[in-house]
Amino acid sequence: MAEVVLKGIKKIYPYTSGKENKAKNKNKEAGDHENKPNLLRTAEGVVAVQDFNIEIKDKEFIVLVGPSGCGKSTTLRMIAGLEDISSGELYVGDKLVNDMAPKDRDIAMVFQNYALYPHMTVYENMAFALKLKKTPKDEIDRKVREAAKILDITNYLERKPKALSGGQRQRVAIGRAIVREPKVFLMDEPLSNLDAKLRNQMRAEIIKLRKRIDTTFIYVTHDQTEAMTLGDRIVIMRDGLIQQIGTPQEVFETPANLFVAGFIGSPQMNVFDAKLGKDGNRYYVAMAGVRVYLSDDKQNRLREKGVEPQSVTIGIRPEHLILCASDAPAGIRSVVDVSEMMGSSIHLHVNTAGKDVIVIIPIMDFGGGSKEGFDYGQEVFVTFGGNVVHIFDKETGNNILN
Repeated sequence: MAEVVLKGIKKIYPYTSGKENKAKNKNKEAGDHENKPNLLRTAEGVVAVQDFNIEIKDKEFIVLVGPSGCGKSTTLRMIAGLEDISSGELYVGDKLVNDMAPKDRDIAMVFQNYALYPHMTVYENMAFALKLKKTPKDEIDRKVREAAKILDITNYLERKPKALSGGQRQRVAIGRAIVREPKVFLMDEPLSNLDAKLRNQMRAEIIKLRKRIDTTFIYVTHDQTEAMTLGDRIVIMRDGLIQQIGTPQEVFETPANLFVAGFIGSPQMNVFDAKLGKDGNRYYVAMAGVRVYLSDDKQNRLREKGVEPQSVTIGIRPEHLILCASDAPAGIRSVVDVSEMMGSSIHLHVNTAGKDVIVIIPIMDFGGGSKEGFDYGQEVFVTFGGNVVHIFDKETGNNILN
């Protein structure tokens, strides 16, 4: 079994002077964290990760996602044993591994920069860890060739890394991890150095790989598209804290707060200042002089929680805003700033109620005909349904409906 459990994990980087960092070039990551304005500072130092709790099931694919400096790579390095854990407990299987050496944790890590030995061939790179463990030669050969076949790099086994493309090097790095047959795979932004087309291809390869080797994966990225397509569950982090854990569908449809709502989804969610009101026993949101009554399920949740009328922030995803006639009851006047033809849809950037807003309009909405776009300064009207509104507390930013 390869369950991974993190209980109350915390990482604190002690304060160090700039002079010490410069002279000794030590604790570079600690120095970097000291420059992050939103991280918690205590008497002990800068808290890079705090109160991290999760139970990762055997053979589950977990993705840690968040902006740069949020603590996701630090968390991964603590699991790998490359960073000390300041407090908390880390279990791999049924073993507490806080003080266990990285080589004894039965974990393989694929780094962002591949970390291949330039003087070795692909075969030698993939076989290196097995040779250190004094694995028999015939077994090494079998494992290397099996991994190479899975990754479609058999023809490159005698080449050196400098003769490979970025995508091929990435496959070699993954192959080097596969041959070890670890309990857990750790991947730290493995696709970030690739171009967009190759990233898409390698993302598909990782999905296939996961099905073939069927082990536990913990994957770090700042790219929410990777997170949504790869993860069984996603852990969204900010300033060292977990913001939400859930399936891709859960975090997209029911974001825990404004940060998650804005981070997950591309283009990101539109947000507006609004009022949550009540007409008898029915809730509505009001903005820009119009009312939109909420769907039955949202009505029921608000009643169960006993939510009172109040000022709120509402969120509406670009694909849920629709164009309407100027005389529509809930039509909100908007002015076009930019019209982007995206092939299957138009991304319309408009000014709505004083906010910069994106509306995604499928080409099929134009009856199959072509549409070049909209003119700058053109007046349009948008509306939305009461079933697609996300409602956030004005003060805390938390989702009122959760």
